Amino acid sequence: MRSVSAVLIHHPILDRDRAVVTGAITNLDLHDISRSAHTYGLTAFYVAHPIAAQRELALRVQEHWIHGSGARRIPDRVPPMRGLRVVTSLDDALLDSGEGTELWVTSAQATAEALGFEAARASLHAEGPPILLAFGTGWGLADEVMQRAKYRLAPILSPRSDGYNHLSVRAAAAITFDRLLGHR
Repeated sequence: MRSVSAVLIHHPILDRDRAVVTGAITNLDLHDISRSAHTYGLTAFYVAHPIAAQRELALRVQEHWIHGSGARRIPDRVPPMRGLRVVTSLDDALLDSGEGTELWVTSAQATAEALGFEAARASLHAEGPPILLAFGTGWGLADEVMQRAKYRLAPILSPRSDGYNHLSVRAAAAITFDRLLGHR
């Protein structure tokens, strides 16, 4: 099986008007996605942010869960938080993931060329380079990130008749990990 990691990108992302912006790191994203990544055996979970103060915040949260009172109160969070890697950019995550890493992106928008989850699962079991799954905060990844991807995964679609389809990135990451790496 190929090595799989994930990156949560905070820049460049889109706002509701499709302008490129930088989002803020949230505590819940850090430990919830770390726990999901650890549960499904990802090699690493990267959090990419260009602003030093935001990276420092993420490192303080990680420290709390590895060495602070969080580790003493809830020791089950220590292993997942050890898999968290705080980086400046997508490029840093790709570099750390290994030579030739394939970037796979996620989006709530359906496209004809999207890679379905069944085909993606089959690709994970074939020989190949490591894979880095990219998730965007805000209203999704900027076009410049989408265009760098080897594959764009099919969206997670809502069964609702009114078209509502707005999952948190934490939920989308967990569902994606399960569809790609969960037991079938």
